[in-house]
Amino acid sequence: MSAEQPRELPPTADQTTAESPWPLRVFAEKLKFHIERAPRAWVEGQLIELNRRGQNTFMTIRDADQEVSLSANAWGGAVDSTAPGIEVGARVVAQIKPQMWLKAGRLSMNTTALRPVGLGDLLARIERLRRSLADEGLFSPSRKKRLPALPQRIGLITGRDSDAEKDVLRNAGLRWPAVQFEVRNVAVQGQRAVPEVTAALAELDADPAVDVIVIARGGGALEDLLPFSDETLVRAVAEARTPVVSAIGHEADHPILDDVADLRASTPTDAAKRIVPDISEERERIANARFAASRSVSLLVERQRERISALRSRPTMLRPESIVDPHRDRTAMLTERLRRAAQIRTDRERTGVEHLLERVRSLSPQQTLERGYAVLQRGPEVITDAEAVSTGEDVSVLVARGRVSATVTGTRGGPGSD
Repeated sequence: MSAEQPRELPPTADQTTAESPWPLRVFAEKLKFHIERAPRAWVEGQLIELNRRGQNTFMTIRDADQEVSLSANAWGGAVDSTAPGIEVGARVVAQIKPQMWLKAGRLSMNTTALRPVGLGDLLARIERLRRSLADEGLFSPSRKKRLPALPQRIGLITGRDSDAEKDVLRNAGLRWPAVQFEVRNVAVQGQRAVPEVTAALAELDADPAVDVIVIARGGGALEDLLPFSDETLVRAVAEARTPVVSAIGHEADHPILDDVADLRASTPTDAAKRIVPDISEERERIANARFAASRSVSLLVERQRERISALRSRPTMLRPESIVDPHRDRTAMLTERLRRAAQIRTDRERTGVEHLLERVRSLSPQQTLERGYAVLQRGPEVITDAEAVSTGEDVSVLVARGRVSATVTGTRGGPGSD
């Protein structure tokens, strides 16, 4: 009987089926191959568990900002040689190489080096991020939003029952008793700080009743204030539509949040003084303004009264007709001049008309008749030629005064005839 021929296995995982599966060892070997091809990587986090067993060390590292943890191990004293004396709670960077134990199918993170993150490293990292964000223009004064003169409702993001919360609420209430707060209590340090503060900021920014948002925290060590230099939180503040006030730590503390916020307060107490006016100072300003306004009105009324008195004392106001007196004689003189000029012109024109009338009269037929001449007519016809009439014909003679009927008894020739 011949031996059973080995079946041909699918070359890739996506070609496997229920009828043609991979043996478990094949899957494990391929998985091990791919996992162990990954290069070593440096990661950063907080050491939350540390267990030494002889030369070997077992630990758990948690992300600084998120709820993500990773179990790791180190063999042969690698941890003690690179980071002697390191303790739980320290912020570390670890060089990790993923490995898979084939028989048990267990994934392990082999740590070949572990180093604590010192304050100098943290400060250098913060400054690099600060310069990068500044180059983007996130700190530009042109991006800063003006705070309202009198906010009706203030959003406050701070730790629960913290001194920062009490300072802001107490001092703001003393300055302006009518102020209202919308408080969001969040973690202000540790890995939950960034997501909780960012979520509270988004919630308050979306509320149209909130006029300004204050992010407040008391002082602390540099590690405690790291969330307020986180890039995610800083960019969220830069994108907020509502003005944001940063009140983190004390005067010497300077997280990146101070640079991107619309206003930086040195302390939470200072934030309360910066966001609301002092009611006593405002009352004093109002009183001063009312006094200044009253004084200005009184001065204006007094000046106008003096002006009216001065106007009333003028001669023209006491005797209004005096305005007309200087012009009355001149008007009479001009009227007389106008009358004489009109009379002279009328006389001149009358003389001219008379001369024209005399000339017209001298040329008039009547004037000719007055000098003894007569006009001979036959009916309406004027007879100018003696040969135009016959002897015995009746004619009429027009003289200067009247008309004479005559009968022609004879005629003579033209001019010069005897």
